[in-house]
Amino acid sequence: MKKLLLLFFTLLSLQSYTQTYNLSDFEPKKIQNSIRLNYILIHQPVSQVAYDLNPTMGFIGLNYNIPINDWLYTGAGFHTAITGDQGGLFTLGINLGVNLPIYKNLYFDANVHFGGGGGYRSLVNGGGIFYPNIGLQYKDKGYSFGVQYGYMDFFTGIQKNDNVSFFVEIPSLLRTTSYAEAQKRFAINNKSKDEFWTRPAVKSVQQITFDYFFPFGDSRTDASTTPKYKPINHTLSILGFEYQRYLTDNTFIYAHVDAMYGGLTAGFMDLFFGMGKNFIETKYVNFFGKFGIGAAGGRIYPENGLTMYPSVGADLKITEKIGLSAHGGYHRAIGATFEAYTAGFSIKYYGLSGGTTHPFTGEKQKEIKTQGIQLSAQNQTYFDVAKFGIPASDLQLIALKVNYDLNHRFYFAGEASFAYEGKSGGYAHGIFGFGIKSNKFANDRISLFAEAAAGVAGGGRVDSGEGILVRPTVGINYHVNNDFSFNIAGGQMWSPFGNVNSSNVNIGLSYAFSILNVRK
Repeated sequence: MKKLLLLFFTLLSLQSYTQTYNLSDFEPKKIQNSIRLNYILIHQPVSQVAYDLNPTMGFIGLNYNIPINDWLYTGAGFHTAITGDQGGLFTLGINLGVNLPIYKNLYFDANVHFGGGGGYRSLVNGGGIFYPNIGLQYKDKGYSFGVQYGYMDFFTGIQKNDNVSFFVEIPSLLRTTSYAEAQKRFAINNKSKDEFWTRPAVKSVQQITFDYFFPFGDSRTDASTTPKYKPINHTLSILGFEYQRYLTDNTFIYAHVDAMYGGLTAGFMDLFFGMGKNFIETKYVNFFGKFGIGAAGGRIYPENGLTMYPSVGADLKITEKIGLSAHGGYHRAIGATFEAYTAGFSIKYYGLSGGTTHPFTGEKQKEIKTQGIQLSAQNQTYFDVAKFGIPASDLQLIALKVNYDLNHRFYFAGEASFAYEGKSGGYAHGIFGFGIKSNKFANDRISLFAEAAAGVAGGGRVDSGEGILVRPTVGINYHVNNDFSFNIAGGQMWSPFGNVNSSNVNIGLSYAFSILNVRK
């Protein structure tokens, strides 16, 4: 046994071994992306349902768009309800658009969004969404705002309406190099004149959170319980992910998403954006406060969705890159009834990336490692998925996935998937796991991989119990070049505390690249 363990760690260390390179060895790529925030007011099909339905719904969107050339762009978008009575309606999809100059700072912008999601299943049925729009955009120094006319169509259901939407757009610069350069190291030469890389790095934190909600007041369930709308007076278990980006040495902005896996029938989600500050910071311990605003809902009393979430906590830094955090807060639906005290803990990863100097102290870093990242869009098919109250059926999901290389062989994977066909609109899952991949073969065109992942799933009457999900997969990549690949995978999805046990097939397109991670 000892010999086997020694062999395993020897192989792992060989996979992590890298040669030292110079800055000039890396061909840089600069991608000028954009973050678009939009607001859409949608009229509801009140005459087509047998229950009370608010006549309008306010929908907000977060879209991350990437240019393909000077006039064509693609990206991904996430939408959620904040007004009306459809709190818990979330969608995920992909974008394709054109952006052309008209006169000076005025531009023509049109795009289509395809995805899946939902809230009331009776309105969206399978959950598929198709949203074409056309409009005008005014740009100044990378920032912009605009107005568009569009048609929001949940094409598998009855929820559809033409609308006028408004948006603002914020620039986002990403410095990368080819994925072929991943997992390499180089010492920083103080005499280097390479201005592309010799810039301040970005300070960020990524964390997986485990929270517990303690509802009180008038918090109630939705109509799926017996009796319906009964009070919630027990603990709810939540799994989430958060990304923080520092604006100053102690002030940061963040995005946070959660899904429930215990306490209610699966289906509750939330999404927050906010700002935080470190009030006391030492080498190993940090005390912070945060305030977030966003949307929440699903399996609770039908409400508008708009929610606030202040919290405070403390961090314990274990290594330069890894830390633990404990926190507590107050989760409150604004203008509605759901409220809960919260407590939990997080596993944190601290990063400096995209440059060679510390962003706030100006300190020159000693070593850089190129970090391999792979982004994928997938169509996922799950066969004969068990449901409660309605017959089992096949599901079609749209998925966005991120692979984060640990070394040349092993990687960490995260994925979000939403149903768009199969009479389960509103079903979604978020999973995390680890994967292993082979070397390329067949003239560097083919590679193999295997993954083991687990997470939270729910909604759309899919019988996943309180939401725990496990999914192993194996697959094959076809590499078009160093950065682009097609992939197909198959596996099995099951819920240990529900009745889902479904085979699945995933087909996707991936784009891989490398970023610079600072190592002191």
